[in-house]
Amino acid sequence: MTSTEFHCHTRASTDSLTRPVDLIAMARRKGIDRVIITDHNSISGAREAQMIAPELIIVGEEIMTTQGEILAAFVAEEIPAYLTPQETIRRLKAQGAFISVSHPFDEFRKGGWKESELLEILPYVDAIEVFNSRCMLPRFNRKADLFAQKYNIAGTVGSDAHAAFELGRSIMLLDQFSGADEMREVIRRGIPKVKWSPPWFHLASRYASMIKNFNS
Repeated sequence: MTSTEFHCHTRASTDSLTRPVDLIAMARRKGIDRVIITDHNSISGAREAQMIAPELIIVGEEIMTTQGEILAAFVAEEIPAYLTPQETIRRLKAQGAFISVSHPFDEFRKGGWKESELLEILPYVDAIEVFNSRCMLPRFNRKADLFAQKYNIAGTVGSDAHAAFELGRSIMLLDQFSGADEMREVIRRGIPKVKWSPPWFHLASRYASMIKNFNS
């Protein structure tokens, strides 16, 4: 099976200092087979990493919409922030991307979703994130998992790694796949391997944000 990290960041995100080359080195050290780099509203870090390790890296993006964040894989063209969810999904579908929803019920994050708004887009996405290692409270992930079961939507899990050492804390073991369509076929048979990240992990992203704000 293929161990897949669905959610991680590089220095292309405003709250990460991780160089793509360091993320690649960590993935190889930990034996992770595929890494979807999902920088905030950017695919530049993922593209840089894919140039170095095309067999390892999948270009993704975590996109802030006017209502919450969407998590995509196999992104060919960058999607700008603050479009409506419907327009964001339309543009991703035009590229054939795999579409999930980031930490949908995390009340502490700007990118969380209201259940009523999530239900509106549910028929048009491939999955929702049912476990995010960086969710502070277990109930946020539990609510996402129960929601996915209730509405029979596939689930993804992810480390949401902002520093290289976080990579691989939550992965999925999937049957072999080689594109978004094949990912859609195998996702429901995926086996999640998850581990919660303690609050001090968030210091890495806060430090990165401070450094970048100071230097801007």
